[in-house]
Amino acid sequence: MLDSNFDGGAIDVVATDSTVAEVRIRPDLKADGTRSEFVQWFHFRIDGIGSAGARVNFANAGDTTYPAGWNDYRAVASNDGRRWTRVPTRYDGRTMSIDLPPVPAMYVAYFEPYSWERHLALLADCVAGGGRRERLGSSVQGRDLDRLVVGEGAQPVWIIARQHPGETMAEWFVEGLLQRLLDSADAVSRELQRIATFYIVPNMNPDGSVLGNLRTNAAGANLNREWLQPSSERSPEVLAVRDALHTTGCAAFFDIHGDEVLPYVFIAGSEMLPGFSARQQAEQAVFAADFRQANADFQSEHGYSASKYQDDVLKLASKYVGHTCGCLSLTLEMPFKDNANAPDAHCGWSAARSARLGADMLDPIRQHLARSAP
Repeated sequence: MLDSNFDGGAIDVVATDSTVAEVRIRPDLKADGTRSEFVQWFHFRIDGIGSAGARVNFANAGDTTYPAGWNDYRAVASNDGRRWTRVPTRYDGRTMSIDLPPVPAMYVAYFEPYSWERHLALLADCVAGGGRRERLGSSVQGRDLDRLVVGEGAQPVWIIARQHPGETMAEWFVEGLLQRLLDSADAVSRELQRIATFYIVPNMNPDGSVLGNLRTNAAGANLNREWLQPSSERSPEVLAVRDALHTTGCAAFFDIHGDEVLPYVFIAGSEMLPGFSARQQAEQAVFAADFRQANADFQSEHGYSASKYQDDVLKLASKYVGHTCGCLSLTLEMPFKDNANAPDAHCGWSAARSARLGADMLDPIRQHLARSAP
């Protein structure tokens, strides 16, 4: 028996027997029950696994949005929903198959999920630790869109995550960053709270997260293509955050994501923007060098070409902010697979590594703000 009728669940069941399940990866859902064009995220629970284990065949893997993402990919599984490991996964160009061990039940997912319940707990924990929770507005389906405010300094730093809700590593990253930022025993965090005010939106797409979508909100909008002209009907989440950012100004902006295909941690900058200055170019390069020193999982050799988003560049969050505010403005990408430069046979790229990366990014942020302080 397979079930995905829970927070973040998504799968279409074709057929099952005692040892094999045939499934299809479900497209993103809209609020009216219709489906979007994006097909990649899956998260389900399988019960009744026998002593021989079980195999799950994803019949439409070759027809998904990012089929190259299945090359060298391994799904994650957990028998308790808390501790996740990679499981044997094969892809032949059409069908993806995963093998599960002989345990009574398993959760299976594209990446370690980050539930709405955990999101609410993160907000509460940060308030208890000295942060401030502020409601910016609501999603298409009426869920709260919250930001956390930490620090009292003059330099505004914005960090947003999960514009694409299935990129759950982004909120794991933010959790790790917030835990360190609110640690009163950490000297870097104390200095950052003195010189900067952090505005952090841990989940830009609450509806898509609960619906089990990869990239879209409940209106079917890809929020990272809505920044130039957001609307209250199609993209109220972006509209609320963009209005708030215009009010505070921005000294540095970071949009946290995951990449389905590339097995690396990297940043995508704003060098393709019209009017991109030599100062901005230097800031990007120095920030990347500082980040490499802070965390060995980060690298600069592999990533996107500067021309990747040329046609719709100002619709993207980091490009819009970099152009509008003239500040350091970056998209950070983490892998769904593993870090090919430092592979982990047991967990691959994981929630724990995402959180560690988030904590360590505070070091290059501190160095950047120290250099750019008025």
